[in-house]
Amino acid sequence: MRIGIGYDIHRFGGEGQLILGGVTFAEQPGLVGHSDADVLIHAIIDAIFGAAGLGDIGQHFPPDDPGYAGANSGDLLAACLLIVKETGLKVDSLDTTVIAEYPKLGPRVHEVRAKIASLLGATVNHVNVKATTNEGIGAIGRGEGIAAMAVALLSESD
Repeated sequence: MRIGIGYDIHRFGGEGQLILGGVTFAEQPGLVGHSDADVLIHAIIDAIFGAAGLGDIGQHFPPDDPGYAGANSGDLLAACLLIVKETGLKVDSLDTTVIAEYPKLGPRVHEVRAKIASLLGATVNHVNVKATTNEGIGAIGRGEGIAAMAVALLSESD
């Protein structure tokens, strides 16, 4: 068994709509980022690469590479899973936390959880998504952006 931790943060002000865990929140402003700025998927990718001992998202999908401009983070996650599979590892479980004042994730957390499970090719009971606020403290608390954390547990492939 191998464990990895991922963290990402993006500020509001990006073009397009907010995407969290592969789910579009059309009523919310987008996040600034080189790809689609899906902060939750980015934290997941970092956790998976970390557990596999393969560095981080920026090493595999560099933010200065124009080929990743506007990239769908679900596609980046699929590429991450292929890289990790080549090492003989697979994702067993995932626990995540989104830190944001808005949007309120609670009403759609099951949708986000199901989307992430689908992207991983896993069952929903192997994926957990939680949300919290920053209680008005700091940039996140002022509503300037969103952060996410993820912990991934990997094991050898069957």
